[in-house]
Amino acid sequence: MQNIRSPLQAQVVQWLVQSGDAVAAGDVLVIVVAMKMEHEIRAPNAGRLDELFFQPGESVNEGEALGTLQLIATRDAAPSSVHAASRAIPFATPDPGAMRADLQQLQTSLAFTQDAQRPEAVAKRHALGLRMARENIADLCDAGSFIEYGALAVAAQSRRRSADDLMRNTPADGMVTGIGQIHGQRVVVMAYDATVLAGTQGMRNHQKTDRMLGIALQNNLPVVLFAEGGGGRPGDVDVATVAGLNLTTFAAFARLNGRVPVVGVVAGRCFAGNAAFLGCCDVVIATKDSNIGMGGPAMVEGGGLGVFKPEQIGPSAVQHGNGVIDVLVDDEAQAVAAARHYLSFFQGAQSDGQAPPAEALRQVVPENRLRVYDTRTAMQGIADVGSLLMLRTGFGVGIHTALCRIEGRPVGMLANNPSHLGGAIDADAADKAARFMQLCNAHGLPIVSLVDTPGFMVGPDMEEKAQVRHVSRMFIAAAHLRVPYLSVVLRKGYGLGAMAMTAGGFHEPLCNVAWPTGEFGAMGLEGAVRLGYRKELEALPEGSEREALFDQLLAQQYDNGSALNMATTLEIDAVIDPADTRQWLVAGLQSGRVAPAAGPLSIDTW
Repeated sequence: MQNIRSPLQAQVVQWLVQSGDAVAAGDVLVIVVAMKMEHEIRAPNAGRLDELFFQPGESVNEGEALGTLQLIATRDAAPSSVHAASRAIPFATPDPGAMRADLQQLQTSLAFTQDAQRPEAVAKRHALGLRMARENIADLCDAGSFIEYGALAVAAQSRRRSADDLMRNTPADGMVTGIGQIHGQRVVVMAYDATVLAGTQGMRNHQKTDRMLGIALQNNLPVVLFAEGGGGRPGDVDVATVAGLNLTTFAAFARLNGRVPVVGVVAGRCFAGNAAFLGCCDVVIATKDSNIGMGGPAMVEGGGLGVFKPEQIGPSAVQHGNGVIDVLVDDEAQAVAAARHYLSFFQGAQSDGQAPPAEALRQVVPENRLRVYDTRTAMQGIADVGSLLMLRTGFGVGIHTALCRIEGRPVGMLANNPSHLGGAIDADAADKAARFMQLCNAHGLPIVSLVDTPGFMVGPDMEEKAQVRHVSRMFIAAAHLRVPYLSVVLRKGYGLGAMAMTAGGFHEPLCNVAWPTGEFGAMGLEGAVRLGYRKELEALPEGSEREALFDQLLAQQYDNGSALNMATTLEIDAVIDPADTRQWLVAGLQSGRVAPAAGPLSIDTW
């Protein structure tokens, strides 16, 4: 004989077997309810129910016997008469092939969020040569890794549209959000869907954005934003609001600055609020057919500023040239590839970096010291093959900036451009370099600087552009670096500009070396001769005799400021064979460390 005891204080609801019935081990004997939840009490062994102590409606205490079970000698003996109720719904064993009603409802609702349910929208999008939001996300994330948040949201317009209309025509409230993997590491992804209410910012997709931004900040997850869309949406009537200026989304987005890498991707039109988010991103990747502006045609016209087509506002050629766009590509496939490439630099070292031919660096700088050359050749010759990602190529062309790897280690690299102003640093180039230093500093990337500059650009025209303030940004940014800084002087290292390119002074970098072609001075050699030896030159008549003296004095200055002479006075650390450049840089990268941030870090939007 065995007592059947209640595992908790409860009320008896229903006996599924009666006294005298035979039961198998595991059969449900009685249903009790506690805290509005039903509990099944099953037979611990095979046997015959002997006596029932409680009837439906009566209360039983924890551990109290509900009845007794007469055990059957053979544990697996089949019961002879079990009431049909013990096999009935809701306690029957479900058919594994049947679809439960709640799951069917879920599948039906989720189906409306998929592109396959909107063939007309897909066809129209593809006819424009553009992809759907989910197509971009699928391409961005590692296969099968994307988990969507907020898929069942619809526009907050139930007072003016039916539930079926909202489900069919405003899926995800026009924004797909979630977490995926890129190169095996988790990333928050948010993509405005331009086929849903023109990619406008509805109240629910603001809520979704807030949710994802909070997750990104709390868990230090990078963010990728596909920002195509038209800004705020006035038609969401379910939410009581007047202007909606109490939204927390823009502040939350800006709060990510300097904390996690944030990538903005644009194809098509990006206006107003969408553009404001884009402007907060660390890097902007855009297609050639994109248009980016703080106000679209309707806003421009509403402000009495004229009537324009969308294509006339912030075209890519303008936004690339003025520095808004960091990476300009042909299409969305290239944009997604660039985003994956960019984020890879913030995911640690790799072990498969391939070195370019070292000897090729010996031929980068021409033997003729006045001959222009392309310093990007040096960048390519130092970086691991295929790793170089040039940034902001249309703006501040006096300095090249790029992310790359050296023996698998991610670094930032900047280089003067002798093809522009002879390598002199103007306001735009200084802004570009200073912000690039901030970017590397915030995310812990060492910086490699390739120097070939006659100094800061001077003259009345330059000073009209606030040159004094702009170029000084390089000194300020360098003074606050927490990452290793390594310099290689390729040719010219003159004046304050060379000091700015070497983190503020020649002994500020972890290592500062020069190629044999290096030449140095407090200012350009030609200018130094003309200023320093003006009396001697003016004492001779104009013509060949004066030119001969000038050439002689220039040669003396060049010899005095040669890389070899600089090394003897310890103003630089070494003169190296260009073929050994990677060896020096690798040693420096192995020796240097990234210091903990002393406080909040930020990256200028500009």
